[in-house]
Amino acid sequence: MTTDWQLGEEFETPEGTIRWSVFGSGKPMVLVHGTPYSSFLWREIAPALALRRQVFVFDHLGFGQSDQREGQDLSLAVHARNFAHLLQHWELSGPSVVAHDIGGAVALRALLLEEASYSDLTLFDAVSGGEWERGLFRLILQHSDVFHQLPDYAHEALVASHLRNATHIGFRPGVLEAFLAPWQGAEGQAAFYRQYSQIKQADTVGYEPLLGEISIPVRLIWGREDRILPPQYAEWLHERIPHAELHWVDGAGHLLQEDAPARLMAHLTADVPAGRS
Repeated sequence: MTTDWQLGEEFETPEGTIRWSVFGSGKPMVLVHGTPYSSFLWREIAPALALRRQVFVFDHLGFGQSDQREGQDLSLAVHARNFAHLLQHWELSGPSVVAHDIGGAVALRALLLEEASYSDLTLFDAVSGGEWERGLFRLILQHSDVFHQLPDYAHEALVASHLRNATHIGFRPGVLEAFLAPWQGAEGQAAFYRQYSQIKQADTVGYEPLLGEISIPVRLIWGREDRILPPQYAEWLHERIPHAELHWVDGAGHLLQEDAPARLMAHLTADVPAGRS
């Protein structure tokens, strides 16, 4: 396992530069990360998928290797618009899309409100809708000014514990440090609370009534031990996209990429069930 992960391509937006990379050849697949992660989550998944697919990865604006700066609009609405524009930039009219955490909300909003087009959609341990503004999300939204003022050691301890809470089996050596790196120092701390203070449930409410209209094939995968988005969130989503196929992953938490990469790969390389006729 290597922590040397670099995105070599750039896409310019009004809010800054999004960095991305592509691997392999074949039918295109796009991997969408969540918060407080980055495309580093896909460091082992993307090369494995690229043995048979063309795989695109990127860091959302304000995350990982993409630009972080004061004044950025990092709402889910803007992330979804950026994602739709990225698909156009890549000239992808119907890729497979795989989305995790808030990446799920980004992918759904782009599909339902930004006229993006996918051949199929896989959501795992993903924000989709309902009452997901909870825990650390809610505290930061309510007390953003306090979190911005935390001493650096307290901030790093908070982010590290939040990251550990997402894995059921623990991180391998060097992985926690790699996820933590973009959020360290004065600029990283500001960037962490900047993005968290703009990710709001209001940006998922608008497409919730449209979930039942999704006709493309949809696959849901969920860790049974997810403490960030517990299993009831998978059930909520499955009720609203009834043709979706739901798979449970036992002994895994929110980060299937870390807790169960082989089982996640088995799902991602299998055919997605048919969509709604």
